[in-house]
This record gives sequence, structure tokens and C-alpha cells, in this order.
Amino acid sequence: GTMAPIAKIKNLPDNFLVMNGDILTDLDFSSFYESHSQSKDIFTICSKIRKNKVDYGVLDVSQEGYLFGFREKPSVSYHVSTGIYMLNKAVLQYIPRDKPFGFDNLMQLFIDIDLKVKVEEFKGYWLDIGRPDDYMQAIEEFDAKKGLFNCD
Repeated sequence: GTMAPIAKIKNLPDNFLVMNGDILTDLDFSSFYESHSQSKDIFTICSKIRKNKVDYGVLDVSQEGYLFGFREKPSVSYHVSTGIYMLNKAVLQYIPRDKPFGFDNLMQLFIDIDLKVKVEEFKGYWLDIGRPDDYMQAIEEFDAKKGLFNCD
């Protein structure tokens, strides 16, 4: 799992960054770190609002099977994890060392035990280049947006 290896790292600082490797972003990591550190939260997720257009007319149907609403090809917005996290080392006590344990497992555990996880919405540039659509967008935009990423 994606979180289990963290528990094996010795001498972690009080707060530290964990992130996926297939991300293209202009996130100010220093500001994200400072915000997390000052909040005293155990875990902060950097999120992004994504919109998906539904390709169908969506029916709202009652339990009795009657139509009570209709939306023609609506867009749905939701927070997604950007794969960028700030953790406090107190998180380590919740991660088992002897079995696979992923981000999803850790978040569900925190929900189950009512441990608050901070979600900080990011409004800047972010692509998950592990997704083919985002990868193609990155290829198309990278040269024009190089300045965002401190590339020389």
C-alpha cells in the first residue's frame, strides 16, 4: 500500500510532505507546509475541484419509481485528492508496519475513529499525468507554461 512504507522511515521530521510522482503542478510547497504546520492537523490533503460532464440525461427517480427531476447532461463537481499530502509524524501510530496499507485505508480509518483530516483546496495548476488525458494536456501546455514550474 502507499502509506505502509512511510512507517519504515526513521527520523522523520514533525511535519513532512508525501506525494505521488505523476503530478505536474505549480503548488507553492512552502506555503502548503506552513499552513499544515500552523494548523496542528495530523494530515492535510491538497485537493482540486474537478468537473465531469455526464454524457446522458440524468433522471431523478423516487423510491416508488416515479420521475421527480431531470438534468440534461449535467456537469458534476467534486473535490479530488491531488496526491499531495502534508503529514505530522503522529500519523505513524495509525499505520501498520506488517501489511499493505494504502491512502484509502488510512482515510477510512480516520473517518471511522473521527480523526479530523484537513482538506485544503488548491486553485492553481495541477494535472495527474498518470491519466492519459492529463498527460496529453501536459504535453500540449508544458512549453507555454514552463514558467509556472520553475524550469529553465
